[in-house]
Amino acid sequence: MAKILDLQAEVRTASGTGVAKRMRKAGTIPAALYGSKVKPSNIQVHGKTFSKLLEGSASDNILVSLKIAGLADDQLALVQEVQHDYLRGGILHIDFHAIAHDEEIHANVPVVIVGEAKGQKQGGMVEAIHHELEVRCLPKDLPESIQIDVSHLELDQGIHIKEIKFPAGVTCRLGGDVVIVMCEEPKVEAEPEPVAASAPAAGAAPAAGTATAAAAGAKPAAGAKAAAPAAAKPAAKK
Repeated sequence: MAKILDLQAEVRTASGTGVAKRMRKAGTIPAALYGSKVKPSNIQVHGKTFSKLLEGSASDNILVSLKIAGLADDQLALVQEVQHDYLRGGILHIDFHAIAHDEEIHANVPVVIVGEAKGQKQGGMVEAIHHELEVRCLPKDLPESIQIDVSHLELDQGIHIKEIKFPAGVTCRLGGDVVIVMCEEPKVEAEPEPVAASAPAAGAAPAAGTATAAAAGAKPAAGAKAAAPAAAKPAAKK
């Protein structure tokens, strides 16, 4: 199950591009906290602490217990979105979705294939049709991944949603007949056939420098004078 990690935070009163730049330069990351049962607020967290939290997480679904300075109660939240600066590196902004311990959440959980299928020994390949599954559960039951054992799969067989044993308290939004993993023969694409050279279209002029058979034996046009052979000179008189 996904662990709930403690994260220190502070309320921030100032906002804007210039303020955010100064915050990141000082080592803090601007963030926003929102949810159906809380008032939206602007907060900030320590940059290095949050980066280590991301690196140590095995799942994209990160649950945190926000310990906001000045507030008596911690706030459970799901890291909803992290905006990265791909040019300069670092994190630009974080969105936290506030949730309650007894509130059912929706999350996309990665599929992890376990084992070697029987069909692979016959030349088959195992392919995940869905790499993530959307699940519903309470925060405490949120899994880091859904592991699917394929060791029993024969060639041309698949595993459906209804065959997967989900952790207690976790349900999937897809229908039971949806195929998640298949073991199939590798698909080989047929090589394209060579294209035969096509004859020139009727009436088309021959390419420059190319003489056609018809042109070689063509008769002069009507009314045209054929070139006469040069007249032989008379023999010189003795």
